[in-house]
Amino acid sequence: MNNQRIVFLDFLRVVACFMVILVHCCEPFYLGGKGTFIANSYDALWVTIIDSALRCAVPLFVMTSSYLLFPLQIETSKFFLRRVVRVVIPFIFWSLMYALIPMWGCSEGFDRVGNLSNLLLNFNMCSGHLWFVYMLLGVYILMPLLSPWVEKVSKRGEEIFLAAWAVTTTVPFLHQAALALFGRAEVYGQANWNEFGTLYYISGFIGYLVAAHYIRTYIDWSWKKTLSVAIPMWAVGYGIAALWFWKQIPTEYPVNQSIDLAVLMEQSWRFCSTSVAMTAFGVFLVFKKINCSGILYKIIQPVSKISYGVYLMHMFVLVPTLALVSTWGFVTPITIVLSAAITLIVCSIIAFLISKLPGGKYIVG
Repeated sequence: MNNQRIVFLDFLRVVACFMVILVHCCEPFYLGGKGTFIANSYDALWVTIIDSALRCAVPLFVMTSSYLLFPLQIETSKFFLRRVVRVVIPFIFWSLMYALIPMWGCSEGFDRVGNLSNLLLNFNMCSGHLWFVYMLLGVYILMPLLSPWVEKVSKRGEEIFLAAWAVTTTVPFLHQAALALFGRAEVYGQANWNEFGTLYYISGFIGYLVAAHYIRTYIDWSWKKTLSVAIPMWAVGYGIAALWFWKQIPTEYPVNQSIDLAVLMEQSWRFCSTSVAMTAFGVFLVFKKINCSGILYKIIQPVSKISYGVYLMHMFVLVPTLALVSTWGFVTPITIVLSAAITLIVCSIIAFLISKLPGGKYIVG
């Protein structure tokens, strides 16, 4: 601990935030044209290598929230009031900003009235990264419901649940296998009139919610044991994620196909798939061992505090930054990493300055 903060969570927030920005810097190298566009095998290789390691960022954010908040230690009404102030109000503010202000180079066809209308039901395409907040709010709604259960269930009970949840992480691959073998993708009671199959009710991000509680409560390993478990787990998960993505890419370049190809390629990158879950758990276990309170932490802590604001605003900075860096003539991996680093630094400075303003918490959380 450092001033009542959990040190490793601060490091994890900043790293996960940077990973998300890196993901979005990778996207132009395989999305575009008709939907899926890859200019050459070099871009394909580097997107596979880099992006396959990053998809655990979203699960890590969920596990970070769970580690801190679950099970609830305060009244439900106070819990939701704090979530409204820290999460919902900044989310609404930035949703409106993306709906009203076109990003640099994206003003053609920008429809403010249409964007505002769409917000009544969902995020706009120009702010697609905000899907995460919708999901996170659903997780928050579940926390009060599951808190009594997790306080009473035994260690073995949690393990049984997590084992069952682990089965659900194979569903993206089961869908592909079912389609190839039987001509239909639905499994275990799913149909075109019913998406709620047997595994539906224990699937999704609820697994990360319970997993973080399990790790906090029952896992206190040495560095040696942590690394002996975390490294193989991460390596296997990364291997599955990367190999699947790579195998779906056509061998003739440039690739310019419909978005359906990208969707197929990303099956192993789905946030609740086996591969991503394994990399998320591996990373979380390693970060849990971090207890650094020196100069580095003095830099990390303030960034961690405004990381939600950085996440909310980063597309406004990322789009022009990536466009600019792409003109500097660097190779693909350097372009991706440098663009992400500049975006993180600029957004951190802006979010920090906003946080110092009266009412700044309503903008950056």
